[in-house]
Amino acid sequence: MALALAVVCLLSIAVGARSIPVPTVLHTLFERDASDAAFVVWDLRIPRTLIGLAVGASLGVAGAVMQALTRNPLADPGLLGINAGASAAAALSISVLGLTDLRAFVWFAFAGAAIAGVALYLIAGRGGASPVRLALAGTAVAAALSGLTQGLTLLDRGTLDQMRFWTVGSLERADGATLARVAPFLIAGLVLALFLARPLNALALGEDAGTALGANLGRTRLLSLVAITLLAGAATAAVGPLMFVGLAVPHMVRTFTGPDQRWVLPYCVVVSPTLLLAADVLGRVIAPEEIDVGVVTAFLGAPVFVWLVRRSKVARP
Repeated sequence: MALALAVVCLLSIAVGARSIPVPTVLHTLFERDASDAAFVVWDLRIPRTLIGLAVGASLGVAGAVMQALTRNPLADPGLLGINAGASAAAALSISVLGLTDLRAFVWFAFAGAAIAGVALYLIAGRGGASPVRLALAGTAVAAALSGLTQGLTLLDRGTLDQMRFWTVGSLERADGATLARVAPFLIAGLVLALFLARPLNALALGEDAGTALGANLGRTRLLSLVAITLLAGAATAAVGPLMFVGLAVPHMVRTFTGPDQRWVLPYCVVVSPTLLLAADVLGRVIAPEEIDVGVVTAFLGAPVFVWLVRRSKVARP
């Protein structure tokens, strides 16, 4: 898996509107010069690849944690309203404050995701929230915030023009400054999620069995929500909402790791960015004009997920 990720990263740097031979890419990586190829590699392709690595790993892990937390095999980062919170806050910042630069409203998008996570925790009943209540509360929060976003974009043409690019989900418009803004949150979320692997295993056995095994259910749920908010919120703020990455990747991983979160989460860190970057590279070459990665993941993710379901029974998280 690590080798596949390395190959995809190399393709992400080499392939694009201007393809660069792999030997030239390798030479430029080790000896930067003043050539046009070096500018494309270092200033355009490498930041885009790093964004894809960080966002892909974050969405895959967020999806795995969410499926384990809710014990719902169809859970993804959009189920609990985190993505909807980021979108609503981004729309508000554009409509009310007139922000037009991605680097300007990325903080608002992350703040919206955090507020949605807090609202979900309060509505669901804090530490005693059951998986069903979390899912229902998340659906309600997502519906309300999605309605707010749609209302703002319908009433304000400027907001619509800005949001229609961001809501598709794209790695192209994110840069090194955007990655620097969200990286601390992504790293904190990944570390926290990996730390929760063992308590999530206990939680998957049910409340009584988990308590008997020494897991603090309230604390595990709270910290899981914090990890999901950090990961999905920061990733969505950076590149917009991406569909099916957090939903499908944990199922793909569990086909060869089993349900143990101590294996599922680390593998999601590797597999998820591999698929996201592969989709991004595919979007650059399948049409005369580049197709945003959000469109590619949505177009390919649905049939892949259906194939996984039909191939074998969906693995329980």
